[in-house]
Formats: sequence, C-alpha cells, structure tokens
Amino acid sequence: MTEEIIIAGFGGQGVLSMGKILAYSGIMQNMEVSWMPSYGPEMRGGTANVTVILSDERISSPILNVYDTAIILNQQSLDKFEPKVKPGGLLLFDNNGITRYPVRKDIQVCVIEATAEAVRMGSGRVFNMMVLGGFLKLKPVLEIENVLKGLQKSLPPRHHHLIPMNEQAIRRGMELVKPFTVAS
Repeated sequence: MTEEIIIAGFGGQGVLSMGKILAYSGIMQNMEVSWMPSYGPEMRGGTANVTVILSDERISSPILNVYDTAIILNQQSLDKFEPKVKPGGLLLFDNNGITRYPVRKDIQVCVIEATAEAVRMGSGRVFNMMVLGGFLKLKPVLEIENVLKGLQKSLPPRHHHLIPMNEQAIRRGMELVKPFTVAS
C-alpha cells in the first residue's frame, strides 16, 4: 500500500499541520513516511502545500508529479493540482471560495463543507481536522487511534487540552464528506 497525497491551500488554513499529523500517524502505524512542505515567504495568506507519502514499503523519493489524492482548500490549488491527480484517484475539496468546480470525470471528486461547519461549531481552528476526517472516511489508510496519537505528537503539550475538540472535528468531517457531481 502506498498513498501519495498533496494538501494545498493558503497559509494559515492548517495545510502543513494536516500533513504533519498524517505523517506522525503513519509513523505510529509503523509505515514508511515522507513529509515535504512547500510554502511562500508570506506565511498566512500565501500559498502552502505539503506532499505526504504513506507506504508499507521504502519510499524512493519524496518528489512527486502526480498524486493518488489531492486535498484542496482554495481555488488556486484546485486549478494547479486537479490535473495532477492520477486517473482513478481522489480529489477532495472544501467548497468555501471555490468559483470554478472540478471538471474531471476520470477521478473520484468529493466535497466537504468544513469551513461552514467549523464556523457553526464556533471554532474555525478545527476546519482542517474536519477535512482530515473527510479524507480518512474516503481512504481509511490510517486507524483513528493512530491519528489521535499523531495529533498528540504534533501538538505542543500546552495544546493537548484541544485534542478532544480535534477528535470531534475529525469524526464530524467523516459525516460531512459527500460525492460531488461533476457537471456534464
């Protein structure tokens, strides 16, 4: 099993954190892992993406040109990475701020309204954990117990009191994700 993932959006959306949690979770599950972030100098508001590879076998290179899964959090990332999803792969996107929707019919396309739900829950900071939950529902490559261990490992101890809220957001994301119908 090898899952090659790109997570892309704006800095400040938790893109790199989501990737780090996936990577730590893979380590907790005794997988081979690669985590390679890429972001502009602006930090918040600039573009950010992270490539995560989870595998049962050694990973030969962290550099990828195509992906099994693209998790997309803004329009610019959708425009850039939709063409780079392997045929038969998955494109998962949050629809907040999306003006041009995915058009490919040779991949699985799913949507999650995580931004709106995080606002309804009163904490926009768990938005990325909802998206992560949606991904794990569609591709259960990691066990939830290992994801929670990965979350604990990636958060500084002073933020461990937020783990239950993040777990709730992951589970809520699993409920929210749904197939997106690509227009004809």
